[in-house]
Amino acid sequence: PGDRRRASSENCVYFLLFLVICLGNNEVKSRAVVKYSAAPPPSSYALLQEKTDLKLPPANWLRENAQLGTAGTTVLGSSRKSKPFTSFGMAYDFIDCIGDDVDVVSDSENIKKLLKIPYSKSHVSMAVHRVGSTLLLDELDIQELFMRSSQTGDWTWLKEFYQRLIDQKWQRKKKSKEQWNEKEQVDTYTLGHVSSVSKEQNLPTLFNEGENSQDLRNDFVRNILWTFEDIHMLVGSNMPIFGGGRYPAVSLRLRDNNKPINVLTGIDYWLDNLMCNVPELVMCFHVNGIVQKYEMIKTEDIPDLENSMFSTRVVKDIAQNILSFLKSSCTKEGHTYWLFKASGSDIVKLYDLTTLCEEAAEEKCQNPFTLPVAVLLYKVASNMMLKKSQNRKNYGTIRTLLLNCIKLLDEERHPQIIASAHYMLAELFQLDDVSEDEGNGESLRGGGSEDSYSDEEEEEEEEEEEDESCSYSTSSEPQDDSKAVAVIKSVGELSVPEKYKSTHQIRPNCTFPVSQDKEEKCRLVLSYVLKGLKAVDNSIKKESDLPAADPSTPIPLKYEERSQKGARDVEKEIALLLDRVGPCNEELKVMTRSGMLPGTWQHRMKLQLFLKASKAYFVLSDAATNLLKYGRALRYIKLALQCHDGYCSISGGLHPQVLLFHCQCLSLCGDVQLMLAQNASNRAAYLEEYNYQTKDDQEILHCLHRESSCQAFSMATDLASDPEYQLIVSSKCYEAAHDLLTSGVLKDLGQEQLGQVLKRLGNIRNEMGVFYMNQAAAMQAEKQGVRRSVCVAEQELWKKSFSCFEKGMQDFNAISDSVNTALLLCNIGRLMRICAQAHCVTTSEHSRGEFSPEEALYYNKAIDYYQRALKSLGCREGHSAVWDSVNWELSTTYFTLATLLQDYAPLSRKAQEQIEREVTESMMKSLRYCDLQTESARQPLYQYRAATIHHRLASMYHSCYRNQVGDESVRKQHKALAEQHYSKAVRLFISLSEAPCELLRTLLERVAFAEFTMAGQNSSAVKLKTLTGALEIMCETRHAFKLIHKELLEQQEKASDSSSSSELNTEEVVKLTGIFEPSFSFLLLQLIKLSTASKRKLR
Repeated sequence: PGDRRRASSENCVYFLLFLVICLGNNEVKSRAVVKYSAAPPPSSYALLQEKTDLKLPPANWLRENAQLGTAGTTVLGSSRKSKPFTSFGMAYDFIDCIGDDVDVVSDSENIKKLLKIPYSKSHVSMAVHRVGSTLLLDELDIQELFMRSSQTGDWTWLKEFYQRLIDQKWQRKKKSKEQWNEKEQVDTYTLGHVSSVSKEQNLPTLFNEGENSQDLRNDFVRNILWTFEDIHMLVGSNMPIFGGGRYPAVSLRLRDNNKPINVLTGIDYWLDNLMCNVPELVMCFHVNGIVQKYEMIKTEDIPDLENSMFSTRVVKDIAQNILSFLKSSCTKEGHTYWLFKASGSDIVKLYDLTTLCEEAAEEKCQNPFTLPVAVLLYKVASNMMLKKSQNRKNYGTIRTLLLNCIKLLDEERHPQIIASAHYMLAELFQLDDVSEDEGNGESLRGGGSEDSYSDEEEEEEEEEEEDESCSYSTSSEPQDDSKAVAVIKSVGELSVPEKYKSTHQIRPNCTFPVSQDKEEKCRLVLSYVLKGLKAVDNSIKKESDLPAADPSTPIPLKYEERSQKGARDVEKEIALLLDRVGPCNEELKVMTRSGMLPGTWQHRMKLQLFLKASKAYFVLSDAATNLLKYGRALRYIKLALQCHDGYCSISGGLHPQVLLFHCQCLSLCGDVQLMLAQNASNRAAYLEEYNYQTKDDQEILHCLHRESSCQAFSMATDLASDPEYQLIVSSKCYEAAHDLLTSGVLKDLGQEQLGQVLKRLGNIRNEMGVFYMNQAAAMQAEKQGVRRSVCVAEQELWKKSFSCFEKGMQDFNAISDSVNTALLLCNIGRLMRICAQAHCVTTSEHSRGEFSPEEALYYNKAIDYYQRALKSLGCREGHSAVWDSVNWELSTTYFTLATLLQDYAPLSRKAQEQIEREVTESMMKSLRYCDLQTESARQPLYQYRAATIHHRLASMYHSCYRNQVGDESVRKQHKALAEQHYSKAVRLFISLSEAPCELLRTLLERVAFAEFTMAGQNSSAVKLKTLTGALEIMCETRHAFKLIHKELLEQQEKASDSSSSSELNTEEVVKLTGIFEPSFSFLLLQLIKLSTASKRKLR
């Protein structure tokens, strides 16, 4: 086809002619586009002199000429009988037209024979094939077929059926002597009218050896896309066309002057001129071979010739009815239909020879049309797949074409076409999660060239020689029509306008099964891949060195418990992996494990199928991950990587697109291992999912094992029980993907994917840092209450955690991810707090010692990291959740530092005033980060902390006021600060309904502060004022007691529920009530005393 198209582009004459022929009220429309022409520009012709004897050879008889062709032939036209499969030759050359654009593909002689059915008593025998909505018509010489069957023993079932059909023995009629003489006269006449040819004209070779080898070549002088009314036909014609002078294009016809032109001849001439865009006809009349005269007739006048008048509208109706009949009856693609009309009969019947062959239990390969039809179905589907502009609406047609192609072929004899068809079926299912670019840049056929299966076809198809013409006759009508799929009871029906129009639009169901379920879609893809792999493996002659495997025996996807040593070994395996998958420019030169030779179609096809299977398993793994089925996801990604391992084992080098896909697989494997580490509690369910295998999975693995051990990724895809090992594997997978993406081959191609991998790397390193940090915290919790120092194991965990966090920050900084950088800084701050807690000093009595310098150092480091996190975020807008989280942790750290300084003051190292100053400073900083204005879930927590800070500061100033001796101004300052913070604390606690005990305690402390203040006062009026204020504070406790009472009632209601718990500390309530009662009594007593003393003074 490639050579044919080149010839057409270099030597063809393309032209368009639109003819409207009017005959009275009749009108038909004809348009023709010459798609290909092997003939030179129309040769001028010379009129023979009158009385020229046509029985004598002309001067150029049997001479070779560049324009006339080899001796005895002419590129101007040939009178040879057309070979079988001519429609397939045209279809192969103009594959773009097949399927939807063209209704009929056939020899022009077959078209004329069909359109003359109502006018002719002669027999009709044609093979009909359907490809999409296109019909291919070929002459089916049934007698020639039977002559061959008598030698081969094939088609005996058809011979018997045919004999029953016509109810008599058939016989072959020889051409009469008169017919032979007429043929010689035509040859002489045609050559005699050719003028001298310039020697400078060169005609290119029309066909190459590859086309000749299959005997399916397009050997017509010209191929024409003919539109007759609404019927689009691709026809082949060998009619000689001449020109010159006033007649640029004419057809020449020889007629016996004693025999008038009849209707059949007129239709024949008229259709020939319409198909070939010839406007005029030259008739040469002779008597016994002696030229008498010439007559020029216009094409549109042919239907009005005397004795041959016919209606062009009737011919149009015949064409439309025959097309509708065939399209509505020939519904099965790949089937061979036989259109038959016996000589002298008015009944036209259509038989399905494929179905009859199946009923006869003979092999499908015995049908000579099977292979050409299958190849054409494959070519049309392949052509539609290669069209970039095709949309999904054609996928149903493509699928139907390929499935019918596979049905027709024997896998042992045509494995390449079958494997390629299965691969294209798999390609129909768009796996959206994977890049559609093909790894090695080859076509969708998987490395099979258009004529790559010619060697097999040559053995099956023998070149058919030109046969003598034959005729059919029958003396009776058929006795049984039960075998016919459709019947035209009378040829007269074909002349009735729109007789079969109601069935014209019937189309086969080509609905493409579009499934929304990704697993179902991928399972279909894998089933096609498996069938393709089996076809390839069956075609490899050399037996594998591997022992024969039973496909029904599962290949275990075993897991192993990994020790710490095993976890470290992952690094070695990943390093070897990177060496294996690295790009290589050298082609594989040695035979593969299964015996394939590099460069063969089997080798190219296996590469495509392995890659497609890997993509399907990748999509399955991704879908399972989204469904939280992590055991299933790990199994699928293991299979995907095993397919990729098989691909690497037979590929000499990897295309960048394949490497990009491999990076995706490694990233997904890392995702799955991370999810398994985070969900260790469901390991039993994941293990069950991981060990399950379908039959297709088992068989695909056996196909893979013919080429590779598939162990390169075993450690990365094992289901381990150790979360640390899983995190390490996840990290190494991401690192391997990162190393590939930063290599020279992918440096410029994988930038988008590199950002995703860096984000995953930062995330897994954060997870590992958190994992080690939690282990350190757990180790610390085990030693709670026990006098101990920091052990080496704890320090190692801190170092691992810190290292992971630092690497993660580098990854996030590389992609300018400020949010995740802030989160990692926040986690480092938490790690510093854990380190600070580990340095807590415990005395011999197992009590908490003074606040140590080490604790202060680590708390200050934590504060520094939290502040860096806030700086990384910049502002709250856009990242409010992260900002609030960091802000809370920073406030908490300041609060914890101040609390520890206050509760466990390092008096052995620092003065009381310095400690109080540091406590105040830390508390105020913590208070500064308490966001009391923004409404959020943390607002109550901020309010509680702010209230607690004010309470603690008030208590500290209260204590200072009580213990301060000397400087009265300092005491006044402490008194004012204490009153201020008590007031703020009470106000904040009142706004909280969940802290009644804290409110009561603060109020009682405030009363005690008033009592102490009153004790130092000398004036009764001042004391009375202070006492009155204290009683007012006591009255405020009513709100706290109401809240406590409410909570106690709720606690009693829930007492029956053992699982319920109350946040109210009953012991604390009893303790505070015990303080409240004497304090209230004391205040009342003091009030009475002051009142009594005041009355005595007044007296």
